[in-house]
Amino acid sequence: MNTTLQRVIVLSLLVLLMAATRTHYFTHFTPVPDASWAVFFIGGFYLRGWSRWAFPLLMVLAVGIDWAVITGQGMDFWSHYCVSPGYWLLVPAHLAMWLGGLWLRRGYRGASLAALGKLALAVVASTALCHLFAQGGFYWTSDSVADPTVAGWAKNYADWFPPYLRATAMFVALAAIAQVVCEQVVRHARPLAQEAKARDRDLR
Repeated sequence: MNTTLQRVIVLSLLVLLMAATRTHYFTHFTPVPDASWAVFFIGGFYLRGWSRWAFPLLMVLAVGIDWAVITGQGMDFWSHYCVSPGYWLLVPAHLAMWLGGLWLRRGYRGASLAALGKLALAVVASTALCHLFAQGGFYWTSDSVADPTVAGWAKNYADWFPPYLRATAMFVALAAIAQVVCEQVVRHARPLAQEAKARDRDLR
């Protein structure tokens, strides 16, 4: 499978994952959290060469899903509780996740304890920064917060960070497991392929 095909498959899976969880279509039946933050992190890791257009594509998809869900409920998009001037800070918020994936990919040579530690650091740091933009944008600019204060912002940030980190880490962990499995399959398949080629040469 060539690199382009691999990227197409990854991008398609990320689009489907975001569409399924951000719309909350399945959350009516199962407690599946929004995978959007993890989608951008995973995208940064696998789609490094396509960043110039893959990130904007996923960003447009995220906004499009929000618009479709809100207007589909008969509400005006710009009057919705979750939409404020700070809504557009979701762009740098999601970019923080993408950059976290890019940083993790840099120098990656395969699964190892060092790579696992770097993964944990990247997920926590990028999620913390993403949450800073997303939560801060809402808290400081939304009319829903009547009397914003630094103390109130800090408490709100601390209250919501663990569940967002937990959801992001869950999806990233699943992607990491899939990565390790693929690496093991390739590692074991390569000697078998070389052995088959050698046997074929001997038969000739």
